[in-house]
Amino acid sequence: MSSSIGPRLRRRWQLLGGSRGGRWLFSLGLARSVPYTGTLGARVQLLEPGHCIVTLRDRRRVRNHLHSVHAMALANLGELATGLALLSGLPQGMRGILTGYRIDYLKKARGCLHAECRCAVPAAVAAQAWQVDGEIRNAAAEVVARVSASWQLGPERAA
Repeated sequence: MSSSIGPRLRRRWQLLGGSRGGRWLFSLGLARSVPYTGTLGARVQLLEPGHCIVTLRDRRRVRNHLHSVHAMALANLGELATGLALLSGLPQGMRGILTGYRIDYLKKARGCLHAECRCAVPAAVAAQAWQVDGEIRNAAAEVVARVSASWQLGPERAA
């Protein structure tokens, strides 16, 4: 079995992503393997190489004193969507590490939120910098935040 993240994510999504319960299980497994991000309670709705949609329910645990979704919850949601879109497309033998992140908050985020990322994915295993952008929208499809993640990609190192 491959230890590369891209092939593992694709296999697990192919196994579980076709049903609501499977998507819930996939999201639960992701939450267990990435504990900090798991505290958010986000659900992966769509995952394919270079494309990801993640949802977040608006609830007290992710709110701030202004009764909107906290800025860091939005940042975490955007990083999750951009990271999954990129990492799910990585070829065998390649890994990535987040090296920078930017988020622009455009309006208060309330209600169910959808973070989406569409990005190109590298075809060859080579050291390179990679930029990935995404948006977070509310239920009315208004953009509440834009995110940009910088990644350093390269070959996996032998253990």
